[in-house]
Amino acid sequence: MKPILSVHNIRKSYGSHEVLKGISLDIYKGDVVSIIGPSGSGKSTFLRCINQLEDCDEGSILYNNADLCGKDACLTDARMHIGMVFQSFNLFGNKTVLNNCILPLVTVKKMKRTAAETIAAAELAKVGMSDFMTADVSTLSGGQKQRVAIARSLCMKTEIMLFDEPTSALDPEKVGEVLAIMEDLAASGLTMLIVTHEMAFAQQVSNRVIFMEDGVIADEGSSEQIFSTSKNERTRLFLRRFSYIKQEAVNYAKCGY
Repeated sequence: MKPILSVHNIRKSYGSHEVLKGISLDIYKGDVVSIIGPSGSGKSTFLRCINQLEDCDEGSILYNNADLCGKDACLTDARMHIGMVFQSFNLFGNKTVLNNCILPLVTVKKMKRTAAETIAAAELAKVGMSDFMTADVSTLSGGQKQRVAIARSLCMKTEIMLFDEPTSALDPEKVGEVLAIMEDLAASGLTMLIVTHEMAFAQQVSNRVIFMEDGVIADEGSSEQIFSTSKNERTRLFLRRFSYIKQEAVNYAKCGY
């Protein structure tokens, strides 16, 4: 099977600080790839390079036989097919839920408003936000905003969806509702790359898991290989530390603090 997205040896620095040190990865249709690792390992920068929100210093990102890093790349066209959901939602707070979803359809795809509204209504229904179409985004909870952000990206009929820590800005009780939607999207066959600290979700939903550390892919494999049988000591140490921190948080909550 031919990959739908191929990343070859991309590097990215900010001044003298090299964040990505030669990342290569092939993504196949239907893949659900979770990217885990400690903070500062380059995970979010990697996603932003794929969507060309950050320029790569070296390397190539091939999508539909075009190099997104090339001088002649049509990024507008690429972003219609490679969507991104941010941890901070990136919605227009002064617009309604419906208008947030139809905006890219009428401005980028030049679609008529009535047709755009039909698509937006259908996608908002998928994420359980039909009753909020006329609400201002500023009145929504964090979980509701993230559901709208997912619907907005789905409106563009994206082939690949990038999720950059989509639950990190949410209250704990809202995390589950967003993860449930993402699980449904994965089951539908949508190709997804997910930077996440939700280890249980990554283990259950992903067909592939990448462990990044210090700007490189330090470990890669199936969910079973990474979470149960990884031979990489750094991967095992990260997962042990994460499990310990998670258990401490549970114990703290049980004490009633």
